[in-house]
Amino acid sequence: MIKIGIPVFPGSNCDRDVEKVLTTLFKVKTEFLWYNKEKISSDYDAIIIPGGFSFGDRLRSGIIAAHSPIMDEVKRLAKDGIPILGICNGFQILVESELLPGALIKNDSLKFMCKWSKLIVKNNKTPFTNNFKLNQTFSIPIANGEGRYVADKETISNLQKKNQIVFQYQENDNPGGSFESIAGICNEKGNVVGMMPHPERVFEKLLPKMGLPQDALKIFGSLTNYLGKSMILKTKIRRGY
Repeated sequence: MIKIGIPVFPGSNCDRDVEKVLTTLFKVKTEFLWYNKEKISSDYDAIIIPGGFSFGDRLRSGIIAAHSPIMDEVKRLAKDGIPILGICNGFQILVESELLPGALIKNDSLKFMCKWSKLIVKNNKTPFTNNFKLNQTFSIPIANGEGRYVADKETISNLQKKNQIVFQYQENDNPGGSFESIAGICNEKGNVVGMMPHPERVFEKLLPKMGLPQDALKIFGSLTNYLGKSMILKTKIRRGY
């Protein structure tokens, strides 16, 4: 059975949302992992770092969480190729942990923004985007005050050349003023993905009744699809096929 770890920090507030989506809709096993765990087992198939305000966003968003004991373990798993997803504050933590390049700073409006936004899938080869078509657009909620992705010219150029830009905001819908309208990126291997919008917030059954889409759930569907195929492959290898 697929097993996904959800690191929890003081101030995390989307951990239960992620857990509910994974267990209720995709029927996978989840475990909450407290931030001060110095060792976690290697039997996790993926790690999802949820949104929130870890450590109250003291100093700057994600920086204290990035130096928490559990992140050494997340780095180890990332190095081993385990899929890692950081959502909103989770993205900030991945950047501050140097698992992803660049920085996330205050929105150019200097305001907290909570609204629906449109994303374009620019890389559908990651464990979190394989159920999307390339350049597919979909609606998704955002909720952040420091969601503006920035990086130097060389980093942006490398992201473009190596297909590491996973999501972009649709033209004229770049809520925080991110460079190149970047909403999500991945590492060179593609197994570590960070995104500012909140796919876990489109789960409730009430949303379709309100005319609101749930396409963002394909991010979690992509992951379970990827992990399911990986398990089948591992089984075949063990059996000598």
